[in-house]
Formats: sequence, C-alpha cells, structure tokens
Amino acid sequence: MAFSVLKRQATALCCILALSGPALAQDLFAPRLYVNDRVITEYEIAQRALFLQALRAPGNPEEEALKALIEDRLQRSEAARLRLTLTDQEVMQGMNEFASRANLTAEGLIAELGKIGVAGESFRDFVSAGLLWRKAVRARFAGQVPVSENDIDRALEAQTRPRALRVLVSELVIPAEPGNEAQALALAQRLSDTVTSEGAFASAARQYSAAPTAGNGGRLDWMPLANLPGAIGAAVLALGPGEISDPVTVPGAVVLFQLRDVALDQSAEPVAVTVEWADFLIPDDPAQIATIRANADECNDLLGLARGLPGDRLTITKQPAGDVPGDVGLELARLDPGEISLALARNGFRRLIMLCGREVTREEPLDRNQVREAVINQKLEGLAEGYLEELRAAAYIREP
Repeated sequence: MAFSVLKRQATALCCILALSGPALAQDLFAPRLYVNDRVITEYEIAQRALFLQALRAPGNPEEEALKALIEDRLQRSEAARLRLTLTDQEVMQGMNEFASRANLTAEGLIAELGKIGVAGESFRDFVSAGLLWRKAVRARFAGQVPVSENDIDRALEAQTRPRALRVLVSELVIPAEPGNEAQALALAQRLSDTVTSEGAFASAARQYSAAPTAGNGGRLDWMPLANLPGAIGAAVLALGPGEISDPVTVPGAVVLFQLRDVALDQSAEPVAVTVEWADFLIPDDPAQIATIRANADECNDLLGLARGLPGDRLTITKQPAGDVPGDVGLELARLDPGEISLALARNGFRRLIMLCGREVTREEPLDRNQVREAVINQKLEGLAEGYLEELRAAAYIREP
C-alpha cells in the first residue's frame, strides 16, 4: 500500500482544515447525496476515497467512492428491511478476514490506515456493509441455489487438477501511473473488447505493453499454472485458446492475457507452490546493475551486496504463490531460481526481483462442506448483481 504518499495527502488535508476554521470542517460533514432516506456526507466520500487509494483500486477515487457509498446505502437499507443484523464477533471476524489479505490483523490494518487519515470506523463500516449484503443476498435467494454432489465434484476437480496444468500465454502490461489508472483501465478494456486474434494481440503488445516481452509480441514460454498469482491464474484458466482476458489490475499496471495453449497432465498430483523471493531496491544505474548481475547467483549473494544499506532496501519473503502481490507474482512466474527481473520500480529505485526458490508441496484434502459453500457463493454472485440493480432502479437518489 502506498501509505507514505497518502499520509502526506491526509496531513495536507488536516492543515487545510486547521487553517480554514470551523466552517470548512462543518462543510466536510454536510450531505453530498441522499439515497432514499439515508445521507452520504462529504466526510464519508473523502474517507472512502483515501481507503480506495490505499488499496490501489482503479478509477477516479472520489467517483468510485461515491458509487460504492451509494451501493452501501442500498445494501444497508435492504438489510434493515429484512431485519438483518451483525454481532460484534461477526464484524471483527470480517475485518480480520479482510486484513489478512495484506498479512495483517484488523488492528494492524486500522493502525496503518490511521497513518493516512482513514478512521477505524470507516473501515468497520466498509466491512459491515459487505457482511450485511451477503446476509441479504442469502436471505433473498434461500433455497433457490441448488448445489448437487456433481457440482461439488466438479469444483473439487477445478481446485486440484488445474494446478497440474501448464499454460502458454501472451501478456500485455499497460502502466497505470497514479492519477492515470482510469485511462489505463479504459485502454485495456478497449483492447480486450476489440482484439480478436493472436497476431492482433502481438501487434497491440508491441505498441502498448511496458513488459520486457513487448518486442516479442508479449509471448511467454510454457509455465506451470501454479506459478501464477491466484487471481491471474483464475483469469487465464477461464479462457479458451485464443481468447483474451478481462483487464487484471495489479499494483501500478493493468494486464491483459491471451491464452495460446494448455497442456493437460492428467496423471499429475495436485500441488501447492510456495515461493521465496528477494526484493532489492537499487539505483537505476546500468553500471551498478551490471555489477550485481555479475556477483549475485543466488539470494544469499544479495545479503552481502546489501551490507551497510538501510534495512528496507533488501527484503526476502517466503509465502504461498497465490499470496504474492500480482505484479511481483507475474515476474516470479517466468523466473527460475537465481534469475532476476528488473521490470518493476518503486520510489525512484529499480526493484531487482530474484527468485530464491520454489517449493512444491502436497495440499491438505479439501473439505466438501467448504467447497459446497464456495459453490453457493459463486452462484450467488451473479444473482446479487441483478438484485442490486433492482434496488438501484427503485431508489430515489438526489442531491441536497
């Protein structure tokens, strides 16, 4: 998360409020929009916009915040109509579940958000609205989402066999600099909708992609599907040969994938992959990069090269491949142990990403009840979107 930048923005906002006196502070809590009989304030929009920026969500933060808060009000109103409530334990569990995606506890995430001016109550409201909506959707469609044993068997197959697949894909990486996320996403969506052949995708990659593969039309070599981050692997797996994915958002970029081929290995055992990788921040200096390349064949070599530098310049992380940040995971997927990537940057430094190692381990047996719940949730997602559209169409939304 770009907490340092957002912290400066939040500090600037606080200074403006302090210098402008109580009038501006009062306006911050003034109504911006009414959704039926529920109010959305300027303060809530500012809070949600900062929160979305911290998550690096695509689009204009204020516009996306307002859109999300309208949905929030619709969902809360429907939950109230159905007399649905949450316990403190349910809310805390939901907050911890969300925070775990960033390898934090709820308390840890609230502390980090506090550094950029996002109140803990704003995070709690965000989580509780989602939990209430989940309950409302289940209440509305209770008994209308049948799940057979065959559905569970297919889901089990989908969660195990694909990990034994190898895929042949092409990539197109569109940079999304801060403030230009919406334009990058729009370009990616246009290409996804209009490019229809492998040749056209290769041509678009040469024109628009910032990846090292651009000159080769974005073509990657065969790789195990398990090497890809979870969200990217799922997007690729949903494609048929020749099809192009919907835009996939990763930190600092929007990525398109074209599936060229899939290799099935029906005899392979399901596997989980854990990766260990180094992230070394170095000046973007060709001479220094050449020196590191010549003297670093494995991650332990980087420890010596980083001696005397600030501690945050070199980090070595070991985690499941599916938990690796999308931009890094995409780089690691193409590397063998000891190989490096220099495609990413941060805070004026070049990021030298080295794959230290990749471990394959047998997964724990999957629980059929958990799989059943996952299948139900997947089926409910499609119904929930239509449900929300009904509520939006019937709502009275107005400005003060």
